[in-house]
Amino acid sequence: MNALVDQLNTVIIGKRDVLIHLVAAVVAGGHVLIEDIPGLGKTTLAKALCAALSPPEEPLSFHRIQFTPDLLPYDVTGVDVFDPGRKRFFFHPGPVFTHFLLADEINRATPKVQSALLEVMAEGQVTVGGTRYPMNPFFQVIATENPVEMEGTYPLPLAQLDRFAVRLSLGYPDRSSELAILDTRPAETRLPALAAVSSRSEILELRKTLPDIHVSRELMEFVVDLVRRTRDDDRVRHGVSPRGALALVQVGRALACVRGRDYVVESDLMEIAVPVLAHRMQTRDGFAPDSVVREAAEAELERLYRGAS
Repeated sequence: MNALVDQLNTVIIGKRDVLIHLVAAVVAGGHVLIEDIPGLGKTTLAKALCAALSPPEEPLSFHRIQFTPDLLPYDVTGVDVFDPGRKRFFFHPGPVFTHFLLADEINRATPKVQSALLEVMAEGQVTVGGTRYPMNPFFQVIATENPVEMEGTYPLPLAQLDRFAVRLSLGYPDRSSELAILDTRPAETRLPALAAVSSRSEILELRKTLPDIHVSRELMEFVVDLVRRTRDDDRVRHGVSPRGALALVQVGRALACVRGRDYVVESDLMEIAVPVLAHRMQTRDGFAPDSVVREAAEAELERLYRGAS
């Protein structure tokens, strides 16, 4: 997977840590939410990931939905269409029927439209007119959103946020990276020619190996105590659910896999605790979820070390 990270790094310059977390989420089989202001490369990153996993002999399909306030649920999932000639309804699939779905600016659509993604993201299927339509085994959602303070945005409901394995943020590049972006214009010059270095078959095979990556009993207890601490924190309205604990272990295993190990260490879980957990909780006014998760993880890590000494 290092080759995949390296390839993405030719287009998204200076953000290797974020790229590692992105690849780990894909290996884990989780959907990804990227939150940033416009112009930082969110859409470019999604396109680069699809291209890097799409060799000519095994191409990936890629669909993009630009979320807007006038979008309707069937614009996402598909709809039954009546054929007058045969006097029956036929299902016309929506753009979710793809390998890679870019849900661009997802929080510019109404909550009703956002909810159209709940079933397909959690269960890998779409139900229309009482009929279930399964997705292909490799179905990946990369969603982008603008900060909620920006005009024309709707906050994503907690049920929707909980469907994302990780929430990432590219942030501004450092000075040298920004100079390199100006000099090379990677979205224009490198992205169109980006070669595939992996495939969906390889990713699916890696996913099968994740249960064999060892997580010690102590680290399992660390995860449970961490999420429970978020529920008991006075700064938190709604703490992390068991789904969040499962995601932390799964992405932790995937991160160990990306780094070439068959076991998880505490630094893996500490590294991805905020991307995996912070968006799954609601805090009271004035408290940042990232800080709450980071403090809880540090406190549990200290307790883990004391128990081991």
